[in-house]
Amino acid sequence: MLGMLRSLLLAILCVSCLGPVSAPVPHYDLVVYGGTSGGVVAAVQAKRMGKSVLLIEPTQFLGGLSTGGLGATDIGNKAAIGGIAREFYRCIRKHYADDANWNWQKRGEFKGRGHRPNEDAAWTFEPHVATKIFDEFVREADVPVWFGERLDRSGGVTKVKGRIVTMRCESGRTVSAQVFLDATYEGDLLAAAGVSYRVGREGADEFGERYNSVCTKQAIKHQFTKRVDPWRVPGDPSSGLLPNVHNDGPGEEGSADHRVQAYCFRLCATDVPENRIPWPKPDDYRELDFEILLRNFEAGDLRKPWHPVRMPNRKTDSNNNFAFSTDYLGANYDYPDGDYATRERIIADHLRYTQGLMWTLANHERVPEVVRKHFSRFGLCKDEFQDSDHWPRQLYIREARRMVGEVVMTEAHCEKREVAEHVIGLAAYSMDSHNVQRYVDADGFCRNEGDVQIHGIKPYGIAYGSLTPKRAECTNLLVPVCMSSTHIAFGSIRMEPVFMVLGQSAATAAVMAVNAGCDVQDVDYAKLREKLLADAQVLEWGGK
Repeated sequence: MLGMLRSLLLAILCVSCLGPVSAPVPHYDLVVYGGTSGGVVAAVQAKRMGKSVLLIEPTQFLGGLSTGGLGATDIGNKAAIGGIAREFYRCIRKHYADDANWNWQKRGEFKGRGHRPNEDAAWTFEPHVATKIFDEFVREADVPVWFGERLDRSGGVTKVKGRIVTMRCESGRTVSAQVFLDATYEGDLLAAAGVSYRVGREGADEFGERYNSVCTKQAIKHQFTKRVDPWRVPGDPSSGLLPNVHNDGPGEEGSADHRVQAYCFRLCATDVPENRIPWPKPDDYRELDFEILLRNFEAGDLRKPWHPVRMPNRKTDSNNNFAFSTDYLGANYDYPDGDYATRERIIADHLRYTQGLMWTLANHERVPEVVRKHFSRFGLCKDEFQDSDHWPRQLYIREARRMVGEVVMTEAHCEKREVAEHVIGLAAYSMDSHNVQRYVDADGFCRNEGDVQIHGIKPYGIAYGSLTPKRAECTNLLVPVCMSSTHIAFGSIRMEPVFMVLGQSAATAAVMAVNAGCDVQDVDYAKLREKLLADAQVLEWGGK
């Protein structure tokens, strides 16, 4: 009896030495970090395949840019999109087939992409409709979601022998999994896991590319057509430069640099008076930020500087257009590797800039009257983004980190001069980069650089190896958004439907890695291909 009591006391002492007992770390077959469109589809696919899944989203909403204002789907040939991605766009069409969902115009009045007779999927939609469908996908698949949880980027990833074991959020919540999937626009999980990545543009020589790197000869679109003085006091360099223009030149033609293409908000606007909110003037409005715009008008460029694509119910998805528009050139270089505070500052700065831009276009006396009248017809939508003052919740992160994986997709793949092996999806959009900088040219006037638009791209295959890290760096991580590609190839791949396609394929591979107990690099491609085809993914292009 005395021996048993001594043993019990020793056990109690040992437990007390260990400190308080922590809650057990939950374990899943797959953890998806990032509730972007690709992340949602990945989580749904894994759950449909019978695996346990956790979706972690740093914000309070799902869908990323697809629910954040980008309702004019960019893809190229839409026959290249299958699987759950096409299921999503078919749900969009089904929603708008109901006359009850047309509040501000009649169904027959709208002729947008996918809304005509004999089409099976609709590619233009309102943000709240996309939100409803993604939420339904997650609810129907019974996917648990941690909202408002951000990765602790300072030691929040634990690895053992090249495998991620646990991921810890800033709140302290921790999770373990057999396989992890980084579906963020920023690539935070891959970076925290020690996986190689790039930010900026490769030099033209590295992969033999014509359209990567500093490329002034290509930058003829969204360009100044008039001479606009860049100095605060016109003609006086000693007065200093106007905001967001530099005097260091564009860089050597064909050289690599650190710059990323400009970000913007995709504006959901309306011209229906009953549903319209006038463009707000930000409290910290700075007229000097728009002096180049005003001088451009005064020089004779009377183009209306935005690209409003019509959405259902008399709304728009409005993008950047012409020399000075919603793209905030040069203001995002610190975003990809920036800490959370830096990113929040950059997002707030983009918000201030864009709100100030739209107010200026609609109200400033130096804006030509015809332009003011045009922009005054539009405003924010009362029935969209009601939890964020009717402003889009998602900044368009066109490009941030890009993983350096087992395979690097390049311009040669886009042009089919090189054919990808182990194809897990197709891309079909132009090689497209927005401008990355505004500088003073040799004649002393404003010039933009970085815009590349190479059209005529036919659907081409994306290699499975572009979703996997190098084996020596991590063996249980897949990356369908910040995947492995050069800057200019990513400019073609980086479309929301393709992110959904890659999310589904990555999740399918993750499930197979779990089932086989193997590294993600060792998934049997023949079996993966068979499953992808069975799930209606499009892996080959027949030319029609």
